[in-house]
Amino acid sequence: MRLVVNEPKAMRFEVNRAALVDPAILELERRRIFDTCWIYVGHESEVRAPGDFKTRTLCGRPILLCRDSRNEVKVFLNTCRHRGTVVCREPEGNAQRYTCFYHGWTYDRDGQLYAIPGQSAYPPGFDKAQFGLKPPPRVAAYRGFVFLNFDPDAVPLEQYLGGAREYIDIVLEQSPSGQMEVIQGTQEYDIRANWKLLVENSFDDYHLLSTHATWLDYLKNSGVEMKRPQKGEMLPAHGVGKDLGNGHGTTDNINFRGRPVARWIPIYGEAAKPELERIRAELVSRLGEARAKRVADTNRNLLIFPNLVLLDGSSVSVRTFEPLAPDRMRVRAWALGPKEETPAARAIRLDSFLTFYGPGGFATPDDIEALESVQTGLGAYREVPWSIMTRGMAKDGEQLNTDELHLRAFWIRWDELMSRRDKD
Repeated sequence: MRLVVNEPKAMRFEVNRAALVDPAILELERRRIFDTCWIYVGHESEVRAPGDFKTRTLCGRPILLCRDSRNEVKVFLNTCRHRGTVVCREPEGNAQRYTCFYHGWTYDRDGQLYAIPGQSAYPPGFDKAQFGLKPPPRVAAYRGFVFLNFDPDAVPLEQYLGGAREYIDIVLEQSPSGQMEVIQGTQEYDIRANWKLLVENSFDDYHLLSTHATWLDYLKNSGVEMKRPQKGEMLPAHGVGKDLGNGHGTTDNINFRGRPVARWIPIYGEAAKPELERIRAELVSRLGEARAKRVADTNRNLLIFPNLVLLDGSSVSVRTFEPLAPDRMRVRAWALGPKEETPAARAIRLDSFLTFYGPGGFATPDDIEALESVQTGLGAYREVPWSIMTRGMAKDGEQLNTDELHLRAFWIRWDELMSRRDKD
């Protein structure tokens, strides 16, 4: 079955809607995409001290993100080597050891098998040193963001990230030390829709005016000036969409809504002005006027293929999502802020994070309703089999954030991986 039609000369780009409803396609995705790509695990700041841990499920596997006895970040498969029981059943905490409650096998912070009840009953050749917790085949980090890969032959993480690194670096430049941290608390919810619909939605600015009209009205009524950039500004018509290679893509926008980085708008309140002016002065002193403007006055929704999104807009949100079924996904999101952030700046950031991206905020409920409505409409995929994705396709050069170049980049890479044969 042909799932993606990409014919540039004919100005035709269409996605077969079966890709969003067929259980057999989801099974292929699990093998050919989630088992071969670099997948986001978490941020180093989520585990700070020896023994700190977080448990998660990624690509259908239970995962343990932790700090070992040397305070190094480790990732293990959260499964006992004896019978497969999950050895750490808490979502987070600090542990000296991890003990399987089924038969009592115990592992230390370094993942080594520490103790076995009745070990003398095993054959003489039994060597418990061979039965520690197993890590995924590949684990790597880029500037605090930890990834894993189940393909031992995968390219290095930095090579995989490619053009996305520039945009991660822009986010990190908010911090004087270049160190960002995940702020305590997790947003977690399910959406009754295919995971790829949230990929599209996360960096699709075409839907902003129609889907988020309430948010735009709120800003306007609060006194936010919605002006277009002057001629010669960096980005035309508010922003552009970019293909960053390897399926990654981003919007790159002039920000007219304000951000808690260093740009005041009335909804932040008069009391916030001095703090935001202080932050901007620090950015200019450290980075220079032009780079400070890049960090503080532009925003971006960055997709790292296949399922990590850095939403550097009204605040900084780290969003990841995993398919549970063809028509259901689990979403997790965290707020990200500079390690050195003052309590006043942190309060502004969190308020902005919750007001727009929160499960009860202006944006997220709208997006969930839209995606679930799409999934309902896809029930007619046999009669209406193709979705059109040609906005901006006839243009030469730079394309707008409301065009679909960056969405097409995702689908082209998706189709390339889905067309490969599985490894033996």
